Amino acid sequence: MITVGLHAYLLVAAALFAIGLLGVLLRRNTLIIYMSLELMLNAVNVALVAFSRYNQTMDGNIFVFFIITVAAAEVAVGLAIIVALYRRRQTVMVEQLNALRS
Repeated sequence: MITVGLHAYLLVAAALFAIGLLGVLLRRNTLIIYMSLELMLNAVNVALVAFSRYNQTMDGNIFVFFIITVAAAEVAVGLAIIVALYRRRQTVMVEQLNALRS
């Protein structure tokens, strides 16, 4: 049986976080930026679960449960805001969304 160590999980979490960060910094579509933020949040969840398993406690798992609960509400509110912006401006591109300027 092959056992996977803590470093492997942390490498996966770091890679997911880096991909999410690049998506936030380089993309101009609000949906892609939003998905990248969620990817970063899930990378943190992977790291928390890995540390929790490594330390043989349930603390990280409890944090992940609450993070996923808050993320579900965040998705509902965030998508509602994006849909409202699209209905008003007919675009989801960041450069063209200047509703807060005026």
